[in-house]
Amino acid sequence: MNKMLYENYVAILANELFPALGCTEPIAVAYAAAKARQVLGELPDKIDVTCSGNIIKNVKGVTVPASGGQKGVDVAAVLGAVGGQPDKKLEVLSEINDAHRQKTSELIERGICSVHLREGEENLYIYCVVRKGSKCAAVEIRSYHTNITKIEHNGEIIYTKSDETQSEVNGDKTLLNMCDIYDFANQVRMEDVCEIINRQIEMNTAIAEEGIKRNWGVNVGSEVIKNYGNDVKFRAAAYAAAGSDARMGGCPLPVVINSGSGNQGVTVSMPVIVYAGELHVSHEKLVRALVLSNLVALNQKRYIGSLSAYCGAVSAATGAACGVAYLYDESFEVICKTVINSVGTIGGMICDGAKPSCASKIRSAVDTALMSYMLAKDGFAFAHGEGFVEEDIDQTIANIGRIGRVGMADTDIEILNIMIGK
Repeated sequence: MNKMLYENYVAILANELFPALGCTEPIAVAYAAAKARQVLGELPDKIDVTCSGNIIKNVKGVTVPASGGQKGVDVAAVLGAVGGQPDKKLEVLSEINDAHRQKTSELIERGICSVHLREGEENLYIYCVVRKGSKCAAVEIRSYHTNITKIEHNGEIIYTKSDETQSEVNGDKTLLNMCDIYDFANQVRMEDVCEIINRQIEMNTAIAEEGIKRNWGVNVGSEVIKNYGNDVKFRAAAYAAAGSDARMGGCPLPVVINSGSGNQGVTVSMPVIVYAGELHVSHEKLVRALVLSNLVALNQKRYIGSLSAYCGAVSAATGAACGVAYLYDESFEVICKTVINSVGTIGGMICDGAKPSCASKIRSAVDTALMSYMLAKDGFAFAHGEGFVEEDIDQTIANIGRIGRVGMADTDIEILNIMIGK
C-alpha cells in the first residue's frame, strides 16, 4: 500500500472514531446552540432552531443526555445554550449539572425556543439562532454532526467553511475499497491506530456492560442473554444491543462513534470485542479486526450519507461480521462474501428515528450478519444477478448505497410525515 493511501486511511479512522455523549443528533443541536451562545457572549432569551427532517426524526424519540429524561430539539438546544461546552464538541453536555437542568426546565416552560423544519435541505442540517435583546448570533452545521459551516454575529458572517480542504484533513472516503481496506488492516502499524481503537474498546465496552447490568430502554441486550443463553453468537448481539439500550435511554457514558452514530459505533465494535475475548486472540489481532470492521462500515455509509431512511445498524453489523471473520483468519474472499450475504439479506431495514427500538434492530442486524459469515465460510454467497448483487464487491456496495440514498428518499419523507402527524 502506498504512503499516501495509507495516511489517508489513518486520517479517516482518526476523524471518524471519536467519543460522543448520547445520541449524536440531539448532541449536534446542543453543540450548535452552545457555540452560538459562546459567540453571543451571554445567555440568550430567544432561540430559534431550524433543522432538516432527519434531525427532527432522530431527536423526537430519544432522551437528551444529561437532561434528566427529557426529549426534543428544544430541550437539546436550551440545555446546550445553558451549560454546554462547545470546545468538547460531541461531548458538549458532559459538564451539565442540576443547576443547568433546572434553568433549562424554566426556559422551556417560558417557551424561549422555537423549532422549524427546513424542507429541501440535505439530510443533516442545523441552523441555530440565539438572541439577547438586539444582539444575535447564529451557527450552521451541515453534512456531519460537528461540521460548522457558518457563524454569524449581529448579522455579520464571521466564519465560513468550504468542502475544498476537507478530504486533506479528514481523509478522503471516496478512496475506500474492500481490497485496500483488507490490505490496510493487515499492514497498519499499531502505533498509528492503537490510541484510536483502544479508546473504542474501552468506552464501548463500558456502555455495553452498563446496558446489560441496569435497566435502560427496553432491555434488549439483557433479554437476549436471559432468553437465548450465553453462547458467543448471542452475547455478540446482546452487547451491541445493550450499548444502544443505554444510549437511547439517556445513559451519560460516552461512546466512540462510527459514521457519525454512537449506535453504529457500538454495533461495529462490540461483536468483534466479544468474539476476541471468546477466542483469546492477541490485542494486536483485535485491533486489526476492528480497523477492518470500522472501515468496512464506513465504506458502505459513504454512499448512503450520515442520515437516511436506511438503518445504519445494517452497515455497522456487516462490518462487525467481517471483523469476526478476520479473527478467524478467513480469506479476503470470505470477507467479501460476508458483506454480500449480509446486505443482500437485511439491507434496506428502515430508520424511523433514534429511540429504544434501535437496540432491537441492532440485535437483528448482528444476528443476520453473523449468519451471513457462517454461510460465507462454508462457501455460500448470493450470486451475481440476484437482485442488486454484482460480481464486483465494491459495485455491490455502491448499489446498496444507491438504494439507501436515492431509492429510499421518498420513504424517508413518508416516515417523517407520519412522525410529525402530517
